Amino acid sequence: MSSKLKIALATVNQTPLDWKGNIKNISRSIDEAKSRGVELLCFPELAITGYGSEDLFLSYWYPQKALEQLKQIIPMCENITIAVGLPVRIQEVVYNCIAVVENKQLMGFVAKQFMAIDGVHYEFRWFTPWKANETTSYEFDGECIPFGDIIFEKNGLRYGFEICEDAWRGKLRPGYRLKEKKIDLIFNPSASHFAMGKSKTREDLVCFSSKEFDATYFYINLLGNESGKMIFDGETLISKAGKLIFKNRLLSFEDYQVSIFEYDHQKSNYPEITSSHDKNQEFVQAASLGLFDYLRKSRSSGFVLSLSGGADSSSIAILVAEMVKRGVAELGIKTFLSKLNLKIEKLGDDPSKDIMTQILTTAYQGTENSSKETFESAKLLAKSIGATFYDWEIGTEVKSYTQKIEKAIGRKLTWDKDDLALQNIQARSRSPIIWMLANIKNALLLTTSNRSEGDVGYATMDGDTSGSISPIAGVDKAFILQWLRWAENELGHHGLKYVNALQPSAELRPLDNHQTDEDDLMPYPTILEIEKLAIKDKRSPIAIYLILKDELGLEDELLKSYIRKFFRLWSRNQWKRERIAPSFHLDEFSVDPRSWYRFPILSGGFEVELEELDSY
Repeated sequence: MSSKLKIALATVNQTPLDWKGNIKNISRSIDEAKSRGVELLCFPELAITGYGSEDLFLSYWYPQKALEQLKQIIPMCENITIAVGLPVRIQEVVYNCIAVVENKQLMGFVAKQFMAIDGVHYEFRWFTPWKANETTSYEFDGECIPFGDIIFEKNGLRYGFEICEDAWRGKLRPGYRLKEKKIDLIFNPSASHFAMGKSKTREDLVCFSSKEFDATYFYINLLGNESGKMIFDGETLISKAGKLIFKNRLLSFEDYQVSIFEYDHQKSNYPEITSSHDKNQEFVQAASLGLFDYLRKSRSSGFVLSLSGGADSSSIAILVAEMVKRGVAELGIKTFLSKLNLKIEKLGDDPSKDIMTQILTTAYQGTENSSKETFESAKLLAKSIGATFYDWEIGTEVKSYTQKIEKAIGRKLTWDKDDLALQNIQARSRSPIIWMLANIKNALLLTTSNRSEGDVGYATMDGDTSGSISPIAGVDKAFILQWLRWAENELGHHGLKYVNALQPSAELRPLDNHQTDEDDLMPYPTILEIEKLAIKDKRSPIAIYLILKDELGLEDELLKSYIRKFFRLWSRNQWKRERIAPSFHLDEFSVDPRSWYRFPILSGGFEVELEELDSY
């Protein structure tokens, strides 16, 4: 009886409804694995359809179409065993399954037992959990195929599955029952969204699982920005006896990656590996891959960005530059351009800058309240990364709108009475012309609002919230500010020197007002601390006050005023969050009401809870 098995884990960058492209990635992975003598190949969860198929899973035809794709895959599996994820409908319910095919024979379907229902996950809407230890048969292509909670054997080695969320359910997880069945190998095919710091959590889970279940544990995740918001990092992990013995390179720009492992059941001295976790690196790699996939899958020709010279728009410009630099380094110029369907006739000594000139178009849209410093900051940054740079004044447009309103209402607008209206008309006046530029270029307009500003509504609807995709809406402003300093020093983006010297300001009031964001709101680190407790941990205003009064070292009344401002602004600005452009999920939590945190548009605004602060 053999105790050896050549195993491969294949991550794939899939797209809902791209049946040809998805099958191509799977078939190429199988071909590569077979050419290298692989005996058992495991793909991620829902690899045939893509995880982000949303309500397509509820239809009758979509799961059926997935089974038709499986029929195409089966003949590819001569002299190899593969495990691949897909939805399977039985009468009125749909199950999230792994199909196991061995030597062109379908051996069975394993059904997921636990649904992910927190944060960005909504699996109970589409899938029904399978009951532990239950099996049935499923008619497929004229044969009755085992279906449910089943295990398999290869080369005398017994193996089973935990499908993504199955592994996160403590003592209820299938791994404990697999241990009772003397399983040698456990595979975890997953569709686990990227978040900064999450890779370390997965490593801990995989190492714990291998030791707890006395089995070698294999983890394989989907790859890329599959369907718009969630990014998958394509992580592949292997652990034996509580030690991490394999980890791949994450967040690849490739269509697929095949990681091969020579497994020997008798071998106990696999070298343990260590890995590093840097949130700054994770952020730039995930966001740049997210932008790359969004650009190519939307079939757009490039990006357009209103570049103000401030932190938010500058961070997005750098992310696009990093997308080009990292994509070219990994794929090569020819493949990179081909995947984006771009043609550049002649490239100079710095190809990345030449590509940037075509991919990213920026514009500085000044008013009488814009400073020379932000103009120079924007101009220098665009030049340093090779982006096309325009600048124009929108004072005429602002004046035209203002005069029309003044004539209609019969009075002059003043900063004393009409501060908010006068600020917002400047931001909104920038939107039509930058949208026009994006339309002319068949490009995606990049929105510049961040999560902290989303919390408190410090963004002009149809102004700086206007766009096709909002790359940094999932991260807080304090992170962006420190990341820009890191990017200048560690990534060599010296064009950020002016950006990092500026104090964040909307520059919408007269210059002699010396407007700053933190004067309008509160310190960004304070917003972050309140936000974490209020949104991530779901604490009440009083609980937040009691927690932060000692931690932040602020005067009691000042802290209370910040908490009141946060909750009042949060409540009245839910409608804005409902309308923000699609954003990448990049952090451990989000304020996106369509994918993470739901809140009523109309509410009592925490008035009772905030009044209770006075008693403390």
